[in-house]
Amino acid sequence: MVNRTKLRGVVAATAATITVTAVAVGLSVSVGEPTAIAKTTTWAAAPTTAAAVFSTSPSAARRERAYLSQIREERMERERVAREKLAKERATRAARERAAGVKAARLKAARVKAARVKAARLKAARVRARNAAAVRGGGSPKAIARRMVAARGWGSGQFGCLDRLWTRESGWRVTVANPSSSAYGIPQALPGSKMSSAGPNWRTDAATQIRWGLGYIASRYGTPCGAWSHSQSSGWY
Repeated sequence: MVNRTKLRGVVAATAATITVTAVAVGLSVSVGEPTAIAKTTTWAAAPTTAAAVFSTSPSAARRERAYLSQIREERMERERVAREKLAKERATRAARERAAGVKAARLKAARVKAARVKAARLKAARVRARNAAAVRGGGSPKAIARRMVAARGWGSGQFGCLDRLWTRESGWRVTVANPSSSAYGIPQALPGSKMSSAGPNWRTDAATQIRWGLGYIASRYGTPCGAWSHSQSSGWY
């Protein structure tokens, strides 16, 4: 048979030990029955977890959340600054590229313009030299005109068109004037004073009138045959 007195002593000793452990972690336990002893043993088995839970205060949690929020804000600020810096660098680089492109385009345009002006001046100088030679050759206005036409690189066919055109306009007369329109000279310039751009003696000099007339035809119609074609269709050139 079981010694009941001995068993009560063992239970009492065990309960006392469990009670002491529970008090150490801040629990109040009443020991009397075996069921109470089992419950007390369950609570005393994890004193570390309970201590960790009870030691976490609301103020510490708030401080931790504030710290993490500050870290996030600082990171976002650094990222924003980095983005702004990158955007400024890109904008600066694009502006420099545009400025370089504009400068290059202007330089190219200036070079092209200078080359065209130089070519035009050289061509004009050659024409003037050939015209001067044609004038020095003397002869009739038609003879002078034939040489000037050749000096411009136009063939004999172009002189044929010019001959027909100016024969109808003035008959190759230097001082002829149109009484109804005030056109004057071999090319029938309207007004005659336009020919002063070719020389001050435009009223009496055939070479001056022919030089102006060929320049007018070249700028307006391209060739004497172009001017003759227009004159045939419209009655004037």
